[in-house]
Amino acid sequence: MFPEVRLRRLRQSNGIRRLLSTPLPGPEKLIWPTFVIPGEKRREPIESMPGQARLSIDQLLIDLAPLVQTGLGGILLFGLTDPSEKDPHGHAAYAPQGTVQAAVRAVKEAFPQLVVIADVCVCAYTDHGHCGPLSSSGEVDNDASLAILQKVACSMAAAGADMVAPSSMMDGQVMAIREALDAANQTRTLIMSYSTKFASSLYGPFRDAEQSTPGEGDRTSYQAAPGDLRTALRESEFDEDEGADILMLKPALFYLDILTQLRANTDLPLAAYNVSGEYAMLHATAERGWGDLKEMVRESMLALSRSGADIIITYWANQYEQLLKD
Repeated sequence: MFPEVRLRRLRQSNGIRRLLSTPLPGPEKLIWPTFVIPGEKRREPIESMPGQARLSIDQLLIDLAPLVQTGLGGILLFGLTDPSEKDPHGHAAYAPQGTVQAAVRAVKEAFPQLVVIADVCVCAYTDHGHCGPLSSSGEVDNDASLAILQKVACSMAAAGADMVAPSSMMDGQVMAIREALDAANQTRTLIMSYSTKFASSLYGPFRDAEQSTPGEGDRTSYQAAPGDLRTALRESEFDEDEGADILMLKPALFYLDILTQLRANTDLPLAAYNVSGEYAMLHATAERGWGDLKEMVRESMLALSRSGADIIITYWANQYEQLLKD
């Protein structure tokens, strides 16, 4: 005897399936993370991240123009500097005429309505590759890092960034940055905190692109442990208490269980960073003929939206028309 409830009725046609499905996020929900380099007319394709490149500011503006026309939600800027400018403290990260600061000004001038977010960290600017200065014992000095992060955030806000995004996972970084922004009369600048950022194996292509791999050791002493759920959730709770405007989970696809818990625990906007390793895996699968790239990308974006992300930071954002638009 057949059951009275036949669930196949709810998926019998494309029209019904579309009616009941979680919609794919539109371009207004996507933030494109990209890498800015000094100079002009420079475009350096990133081998481990097909479709992405390190761009000088003039090339970035060229690439942004059609994306802004599609309704791109925002851009997250990461900077690279000449190796000769790297030092133990990452001072180049807050130079007023630094590459990212210049990029913020140029993008806001060309596209005033586009949301511009600046990453706040020093790993690409230190000669040791860690996210803050090292103590005499070789560990990242948390409190000394806070003073540097304050300067970086204020320099980005002064350049015109709509948001700053502290990613170094230092204890107290959100409160320190908020105090510094307020003291600098940058009270309108939002803080999108990398509030639950894991010490993940999925950052390899990013570190290749950003040239920010630590010279010695790793980042497990300051980034969240993948197996420690409770402490990971506390990281976001603390950042909310310290004044973050938006919380972020990073990585995203391997941590959907945590994304759903964060969504249940906060009323703040929630961003998910679909990281470089997740991006590269789908490309590698498609290149080997083991899956359809468009369908895999769409399914992954649905998973993030369905799990509670309000904002998705993704390298697919500059390919919206080809992969995500219906």
